[in-house]
Amino acid sequence: MALTRSFKETVKERAQEDPAFRYALLAEGVDALLSGEVEVGKAILRDYVNATVGFAKLAEETGIPVKSLMRMLGPGGNPSARNLFSALRVLQQSSGTGLRVHAERKPPRSRARGSASLIRKAG
Repeated sequence: MALTRSFKETVKERAQEDPAFRYALLAEGVDALLSGEVEVGKAILRDYVNATVGFAKLAEETGIPVKSLMRMLGPGGNPSARNLFSALRVLQQSSGTGLRVHAERKPPRSRARGSASLIRKAG
């Protein structure tokens, strides 16, 4: 039987090697949150944190305890806006990117939906 690597290991390795993948992962996590897919967005952001800065560094930079960060991005987590945006600020700074949200006009029967895009900061 062939040995397989864990999904998390694969994501971590790819994120460390491929800046475009790393940026897309962050944008996809935020886009999922904006689309109302909160559990999916939190899972993607959790994978992003594990693959990049790590929860210890994120806790240090945000002033939010490690366990609280892990809980808020976990399956049953319910992050406050303050904590979520604080974490996103640090993730943007550490990756050298900026998130930009724009509104899209939808037909009257559907809900308006925003989307996130990443802007690579110069310098």
